[in-house]
Amino acid sequence: MANQIAAGTELLAYVREFSLREDDILRELRRLTADLPGGEAMQVMAEEGQFLAFLVAATGVTDVLEIGTFTGYSTLCMARALPAHGKLVTCDITERWPDIGADYWRRAGVSERIDVRVGVATETLEHMLSDGLSNSFGLVFIDADKANYPRYYELALRLVKPGGLVVVDNTLFFGRVIDPAADDADTVGVREVNAMIRDDRRVDVSMLPMADGITLVRRR
Repeated sequence: MANQIAAGTELLAYVREFSLREDDILRELRRLTADLPGGEAMQVMAEEGQFLAFLVAATGVTDVLEIGTFTGYSTLCMARALPAHGKLVTCDITERWPDIGADYWRRAGVSERIDVRVGVATETLEHMLSDGLSNSFGLVFIDADKANYPRYYELALRLVKPGGLVVVDNTLFFGRVIDPAADDADTVGVREVNAMIRDDRRVDVSMLPMADGITLVRRR
């Protein structure tokens, strides 16, 4: 990208010093998650969590769908940004990880806004559509297994409201998307969804080189 500044360690530390507003509850959850097997790689950056909260607040959405909970850091960030009557549905394959986040959600006073759905995410989303929840969510955040990203994207577009946002995480996938030797299912899934979004005339798009790559999709 022409004229884009290179962000080294010192500059990123500067950004964190002058932008990040992570309180004790979020910090404790992030540090606990980092100590779990694969936790540091799987959880969102603190700055990304704050960015998601910013999007929720700035767009004024009241219904959020999250595909991939893990320990619920991003869940907490977005739930806090919702109005008191807002709702966040978050999907995970197991109760193990969301149960870790649940205590932090309670401490933050937002557990009543959060609805955890446990099961295969594609099935959960299909059930939502069968229950008449198409065009129901103002924002959908996709951050689950990458091999299924193309399917998650198509389902998300049916569940998000016209004018709503779909936020896709890890769209640069540790740089593997440009490595011709990387042909694992996760990398292939990310490449496929990136191409789908690029060519999708139903949406507006902006891919941000932030964190591990964040793509913002607005349903027209």
